[in-house]
Amino acid sequence: MKGKIYFASDHHLGAPDRETSLARERLFVKWLDDIKPKAAALFILGDLFDLWYEYKHVVPKGYVRVLGKLAEFADAGIPVHYFVGNHDMWMIDYLEKEIGAKVYFHPKVMELGTKRFFIGHGDGLGPKDKGYKRMKKAFRNPFFQWLYRWLHPDFGIPFARYLSLKNKLISGSKDLNYDGPNREWLAQYAKRKLQSEHYDYFIFGHRHLPLEISLNEKSTYINLGDWITHYTYGVFDGKTLSLKHWMPADD
Repeated sequence: MKGKIYFASDHHLGAPDRETSLARERLFVKWLDDIKPKAAALFILGDLFDLWYEYKHVVPKGYVRVLGKLAEFADAGIPVHYFVGNHDMWMIDYLEKEIGAKVYFHPKVMELGTKRFFIGHGDGLGPKDKGYKRMKKAFRNPFFQWLYRWLHPDFGIPFARYLSLKNKLISGSKDLNYDGPNREWLAQYAKRKLQSEHYDYFIFGHRHLPLEISLNEKSTYINLGDWITHYTYGVFDGKTLSLKHWMPADD
């Protein structure tokens, strides 16, 4: 494998306001510029945007810097993989058609280098968040999406953004505390998956906590953290996946 594979998640661009979001967007673009010469692929594991809702001919205003940079990656032949999260579940095909990204709506098993990965955003996995799971099923329903598109974008997008900021169900679990590996629900989900198949790495976002937990002697759970308070990311060199913190001139 030539180059490194990079993973990042949970930027929530657009929140809590334009000025704060723009500063984080510029920082993320600097990181993308920094990794581009070394990158074999880029994985975004969801919630790049705090709200993303596509109409047939309309997408949310803003984000031109990061969207342009992702297109630059794809145009340079660096694959961009986008796993939809709970704040951008209303994505359709804009990123695929305009940027050339590969978009996934469910977790996916991938062979990267010599390792086997289980990759996803992490929302709705395991036995918890039953209310959110019901809401997600409804919001991903094509009929519900068709009905919502009858709202004019000038009302539909601000209203969806308001819900995204205020509604705990859309946000999924609000528990950002870490109570150890035995109570980390995504790690426990990964352990149950290991009972039927082997994976070298489980890699998720959603929790907003940078975590690296050994599941057994050959398998590791990694949560990528976020780009709101932690500015953490994952990098895979073909043999080992590492969790790192980035600020300009670091790495």
